[in-house]
Amino acid sequence: MKWFQRKSGDGTPGDVQPPVEPEKKMEQVDSVVDSFRKRVESAGLPGPILVAARDEYERLAKVDKSSPEYAIGYNYLEFILSLPWNVTTKDDLDLDRAETILDARHHGLGQVKERILEFLAVKNLHGRHETKILLADDELIARENLSLVFEREGFTVTAVANGLEAVAAMERDPADVVVTDLKMECMDGLELLEALRRRWPDTGVIMLTGYATVKTAVTAMRKGADQYLSKPVNLTKLRDYVYDLLQKNHRAQHLRGPVLCFTGPPGTGKTSIGQAIAEAMGRKFFRLSLAGLRDEAELRGHRRTYVGAMAGRILQGIQKVGVRNPVIMLDEMDKIIQDFQGDATSVLLELLDPEQNTAFADHYLGLPFDLSGVMFIATANVVERLPAPLRDRMEEIEFSSYTIKEKQEIATRFLIPKQLYQHGLKENSIRVLPDAVRRLILDYTRESGLRGLEKQIASLCRKLARQTLAHGETSDIREVNGDDIPEIMGATPHFTTVARSTAKVGLATGLVWTEVGGDIIFVETARMRGNKQLILTGSLGEVLRESAQTALSYIRSHAEQFGISPDFFESSDIHVHIPAGAVTKEGPSAGLTIAIALLSLLTERPVRQDMAFTGELSLLGEVLPVGGIREKIMAAARAGIRTVVLPEKCERAVHSLEEDVLEGLDIRLVHGLDDAVDLALL
Repeated sequence: MKWFQRKSGDGTPGDVQPPVEPEKKMEQVDSVVDSFRKRVESAGLPGPILVAARDEYERLAKVDKSSPEYAIGYNYLEFILSLPWNVTTKDDLDLDRAETILDARHHGLGQVKERILEFLAVKNLHGRHETKILLADDELIARENLSLVFEREGFTVTAVANGLEAVAAMERDPADVVVTDLKMECMDGLELLEALRRRWPDTGVIMLTGYATVKTAVTAMRKGADQYLSKPVNLTKLRDYVYDLLQKNHRAQHLRGPVLCFTGPPGTGKTSIGQAIAEAMGRKFFRLSLAGLRDEAELRGHRRTYVGAMAGRILQGIQKVGVRNPVIMLDEMDKIIQDFQGDATSVLLELLDPEQNTAFADHYLGLPFDLSGVMFIATANVVERLPAPLRDRMEEIEFSSYTIKEKQEIATRFLIPKQLYQHGLKENSIRVLPDAVRRLILDYTRESGLRGLEKQIASLCRKLARQTLAHGETSDIREVNGDDIPEIMGATPHFTTVARSTAKVGLATGLVWTEVGGDIIFVETARMRGNKQLILTGSLGEVLRESAQTALSYIRSHAEQFGISPDFFESSDIHVHIPAGAVTKEGPSAGLTIAIALLSLLTERPVRQDMAFTGELSLLGEVLPVGGIREKIMAAARAGIRTVVLPEKCERAVHSLEEDVLEGLDIRLVHGLDDAVDLALL
């Protein structure tokens, strides 16, 4: 056959390549299919996955290579083979090593570290469990042979002659798997099976018999046997059945472990401590940010009927780390978007449920993938935004605000050396003194975590770097003290609220919780002629307004008890104001503070200004418990408060605080408003 010629770019004739012959195309397809066949058969895929992969490469052999279906099938097989179906990493459960790693990565967070070490301790004890097998057979030679086989495999074996002895052995020391003969004296295999299922339902049972019939097999399986084998026993099959039952039993016990959810303000170390956990356990780690997620297909994948379909981010992460038991951090879970277009949290319900994630269904894969070995750690700033069914599946661990001492220690040990290195400064040439670090914390940051502090330290290092170049490098060590900070850093970006120095009538100090930590507020009150109006200003929310109304109603109903004229409100208006009107304020914890300020106004008795209050006030005058106690107490200490008045039911929260949080403070617990009045009014 003669082929036409065309001219190439330089004018010389160039050959036109002949099209590939159909026979060559089929040879190429056959070679690809043969390669897939070898890889699939040698990959050790689970049974259902192996069947699906075989069907796929057999279908691929019938498809033309230029067809879009060929590319879809090719990519699908590659994805199946790239998943770690049987690849795991062995957990390192050395508690001393884990504690060392956690302490090296994070200072403070004692309660968080303790909970993580408890979790590892439980896994450690579970890993020490010796696998026990109970053999029940009336033939001595059969018992001896099977005992020899399983003892070589490293199992602890107990052999008995009948069902009664088997029940007695289970009462002494329950076994993980029972291998029993069907025909035995005293108690046969079926009777033993009924006793096992009634008293030890989690124990695996394999039934053996020399008289195997379909009827006896069906009867045994209906009564709860996990497997059924006829004699002479195929030892390879029996061994495989035992390992399958042990793996299932281990998975069931493993699934009882918690899914941890780290909650707390930004910058408190939630994400980084998840990485430390993975390092301490010797597992692979990958982080999955859920912020802004609105489509469940991002987690579960797209069906292969769509053009450009791909697996979800969960299986993509598993594929990337190459093991099926990594630590997966579901970061920013409270930022998932829930609207009319969909709710991605429904996927998380399956993902975090131990009863469902053993067969996680990705739309692209279309086959069950076992995620029971994965350790999931979720993070959220405001856990109340999560749906209740999702919160029910997780164990919440709260990351509280760092204390000033903890921030100083972290800045000195970690942040300052890190920033000096990143800005080209030698650690032995510049020394930031403790009073300078404290001034940075108090005057230049306003947060629970450390991100703002690290930014300010970076700013300090930039200014020091410029000064170093301007004045020339010397061998002298430059010390930066607290008095140098305003000169170097400039004016403070935050105004620090401090307690008033003198007692005043109608003014009380309250404690509040915010997303960046605790703070103090001042409740100001005034009385004037009017027509029984309660005026509330300061951008107060609905709950806070109700708290003010409750406080006034209680005082009016008990006016004589406090020495106030019962008709004090008949021709008066009362104004309650909380400064910083541009900031929206909400919550019930200011009820006690408002009541104290009103009583001070009406009785003309000044309120101690070195005392701060928090607590919800009921219409019966009881002071009800509130949250955020740690942050509020830290805010009181920072503002110069000496005495903190808390609800009586917050006693447990106070006892759980560290000594340095309570240092220098007098904590008073009150049951009702009467108790607080005796403490507050002069």
